[in-house]
Amino acid sequence: MTSIRCAGISRSPADPAGRSGEHLRKQMVGMVGEEKKAHEFDDLEGEEVVLNMGPQHPATHGVLQVVLRLNGETVISAKPVVGYLHRGMEKIAENMTYHQFIPYTDRLDYLAPLSNNTGFALAVEKLIGVEAPPRAQAIRVTICELSRISAHLLWLGTQALDLGAASVFFHTFRERETLYNLFEMLTGTRLTTSYTRVGGLFQDLPENFLVGVRDFIREFTSKVDEWEGLLTRNRIWMERTQDIGVLSKEDAVALSMTGPNLRASGVEWDLRKADPYCGYDELEFEVPTGSVGDVYDRYLVRLEEMRQSTGILRQIIDRIPDGPICVDNLKLSLPVKDGVLTKMEDLIHQFMLVTEGFTAPEGEIYRSIEAPKGELGFYIVSTGGKSPYRMHIRSPSFISLQAVPKLVEGRSISDVIAIIASLDPVMGEVDR
Repeated sequence: MTSIRCAGISRSPADPAGRSGEHLRKQMVGMVGEEKKAHEFDDLEGEEVVLNMGPQHPATHGVLQVVLRLNGETVISAKPVVGYLHRGMEKIAENMTYHQFIPYTDRLDYLAPLSNNTGFALAVEKLIGVEAPPRAQAIRVTICELSRISAHLLWLGTQALDLGAASVFFHTFRERETLYNLFEMLTGTRLTTSYTRVGGLFQDLPENFLVGVRDFIREFTSKVDEWEGLLTRNRIWMERTQDIGVLSKEDAVALSMTGPNLRASGVEWDLRKADPYCGYDELEFEVPTGSVGDVYDRYLVRLEEMRQSTGILRQIIDRIPDGPICVDNLKLSLPVKDGVLTKMEDLIHQFMLVTEGFTAPEGEIYRSIEAPKGELGFYIVSTGGKSPYRMHIRSPSFISLQAVPKLVEGRSISDVIAIIASLDPVMGEVDR
């Protein structure tokens, strides 16, 4: 039986009048006779119950099952079960060429496919020893930061919805719709973008794309301020999030947490600064961190990250250089269409690249990026073929779920909802 918490008052469905438990107990004593004393009920304990939360539950944010062992409403232990989405992506990658696997990266964190595309392209480029042209790198920064904002918007809307603040959900989805219009303009699709290529990009920026980005960021910071006005000092929001799901700095590091979940615990670690890529070291931005590591801090960190991403976008769209968007190597990049239609050599290169792909040198590499949910990394082992011999994907959502048992033990069922939402898992990248 879940209590409904509202402004510090506990109201139970069994007690709609809001009377205290002590009052009810005294009433029960009176019903069985004056000889019954109140202390006779003090030693009563609830029976332990095993509750399956999910895998078909809106608050698990995907096909996640959490097996909860409860004493009344108090969680004694929790066990995340993650095997309900099993596509075997890492094994699929070993049977495809490097370019053929790009669409599968869309299905990892499917709320930030452009970020996933970039991470995989950077990993393969490190393996084969090439670097995308400056224009392509600047565009990659642009799409990664737009993806970060889009992913955080969905997190904010669903976190608020899980805790009863339904109006915030509609506010955030209004802004996401604007971003998806930009993604569709850029890639031709809204969700599964497949935009990057090894050595560059699928196509250049369309006309008016940067105009749309400027229009979006011009008003966006004020929208974040508006949402913060709805939530940050809201008494109900504070009571549902403050000192709930506290993860200390030491525990966060021991659990290999990354991204906002790590920074909310006070660890200033961001791969865009610690291991820069695509020119992030030339941009000015701050890395927000928390001090307590609770649900409230994870909320505040992501809000500030959206503001910082807006600042990065203001800088990068004014310094995107002219030039090619792919490396000048016909064994890696498709030739321009005019050349394919007029030159036999270009036609052969296109045919070979599309049907057989390219050959990577022998070796093994690991390359990671700061995705919206944390460190997204690709470990690739090559034996010199057209496909990876082995691939492992270090997905942040999979790692974050390790913290669930520690964070929810001793808390109430309603707190479990808030804690899982604050970790922002997407089950697409928990696939194993």
